[in-house]
Amino acid sequence: MSSASSSRARIPALLALAIAAAIGMMTAVQARVNGQLGVRLDDGFVAAAISFGSGLVIVVVLSVLLPSGRAGVRRLASGVRGRTIPWWMLAGGAAGALTVATQGLAVGLIGVSLFTVGVVAGQTVSGLLLDRVGFGPAGVVAVTVPRLLGGVLALAAVALALVGDGLAGVPVWMLVLPFLAGIAIAWQQATNGRLRQRVGTPLTATLVNFTGGTMILGVAAAVHVALVGAPQPFPTDAWLYIGGALGVVYIFMSAAIVQYTGVLLLGLGAVVGQLVTSFVLDMAWPAPASPGPAQQLAMVVVALASVVVAAVPWRRRRR
Repeated sequence: MSSASSSRARIPALLALAIAAAIGMMTAVQARVNGQLGVRLDDGFVAAAISFGSGLVIVVVLSVLLPSGRAGVRRLASGVRGRTIPWWMLAGGAAGALTVATQGLAVGLIGVSLFTVGVVAGQTVSGLLLDRVGFGPAGVVAVTVPRLLGGVLALAAVALALVGDGLAGVPVWMLVLPFLAGIAIAWQQATNGRLRQRVGTPLTATLVNFTGGTMILGVAAAVHVALVGAPQPFPTDAWLYIGGALGVVYIFMSAAIVQYTGVLLLGLGAVVGQLVTSFVLDMAWPAPASPGPAQQLAMVVVALASVVVAAVPWRRRRR
């Protein structure tokens, strides 16, 4: 048995999927936090820059304090100098920047569930493709019939959001951006997993993400402020500034777990966590354009079915 196969076997599938679901839960909470900060500031770009910048501070401190963090930075620098770490492995922060910017721009208006629906579509399509071509750290992951059916069910959950008049009045760009963010998230998870293999720790992969994302969002926020003016006064509610910390945790976890799950199953497990948490958040705190309770519940049930179908090791019965 290969070392990669034995490594992936060390974590049971259900535990790996539970971790993936926890990643999705934190993503949903982060989306609501960043979206509300964007509404309060009346500037989604500044809200996204604050979220990523605070996360960068946390990761830098951890990278300095922890021996694994310092060793990972040394391996990163050596790999970049020796060109064993290509430039595209350092670009995961761009995907994170797009995701957090989309949260700040759209979630406060369309709600977490509708945002998640767009992300589901992007992650599903991108995850299937990335696994098929072997882009993730797990190598080529076969797109079997159950995995393909799981992806179809995930898209069916997306289609449920289009039923009725729930999207009336919602700008098209608010639906397109979450889809693009979903594509970016699947690519980011695969890229972070491969970078983690090169540097030996998810912490350094997370540091690379937050460094690149903060730079991109800092420039975007500065340009936006120059064009439209300063944002509203900064709110004093402490919970509005925890988005960066949540991002640190779930990006770290994604980089660590993707080698055990593959890109598609990580995305599907995270989708379940996102949808369930989004449902709870939107029930407790409805957004102006969020779907109704029955529609959201149907989306969650179908998404759960997609993960079960894709993740359970179906076997042919022996005659």
